[in-house]
Amino acid sequence: MPLSGGEPIRVLLADDHPVYRDGLALLLGSIPGIEVAGTAADGPEAVERAADLQPDVVVMDVRMPGLDGIEATRRIVADSPHVAVVVLTMSEEDATLFAAMRAGARGYLLKGAGQGEIVRAITAVAHGEAIFGPAVALRVAEFFQGAAAAPDGPAFPQLTPREREILSLVAAGRSNAQIASALFLSPKTVRNNVSNIFAKLHVADRAEAIVRARDAGLGK
Repeated sequence: MPLSGGEPIRVLLADDHPVYRDGLALLLGSIPGIEVAGTAADGPEAVERAADLQPDVVVMDVRMPGLDGIEATRRIVADSPHVAVVVLTMSEEDATLFAAMRAGARGYLLKGAGQGEIVRAITAVAHGEAIFGPAVALRVAEFFQGAAAAPDGPAFPQLTPREREILSLVAAGRSNAQIASALFLSPKTVRNNVSNIFAKLHVADRAEAIVRARDAGLGK
């Protein structure tokens, strides 16, 4: 479905896997009303080409060299707010989903989405809508339902006691190595727990986790 005036939707594809990127370019290029304006093989190139080409939509992978898709999305949206970004990724992690939303992505699909779903997402965001794949949309709804419920009780009831203990040390400014030493855990166990904490709290990084934890009274 072209934009108003009959002009096609101009799309930039950013993905570091050439087979997937070229295949998707070939697929989308065959769809009436969509024009593949260009491709990018990494984050920095995506930002540069989006600035040069000014596409209507950028289809963005997350895990790319040089600059990940989340930061690339943030920079593209900051420089060109009219450019809509659809994240198309293998990552099903809540932390990645919400980081993409905060960065300004208007759509989030998992790789494996069918042609029709990808085309619908591109068309929707080009016309100012936000769209998420069915599984992703369910998690978004569950997140906001949980936020609305806001039950009384200990901070972050979704965390296990161990995770809450580790979060408290993170909030106190301890590194993973220091936490591992203090709790007599392996560094890998601490890393896994920290990743689980980020996912359960829907935060993108350590700094955001620290803010959330300190607001709840942890780490003081």
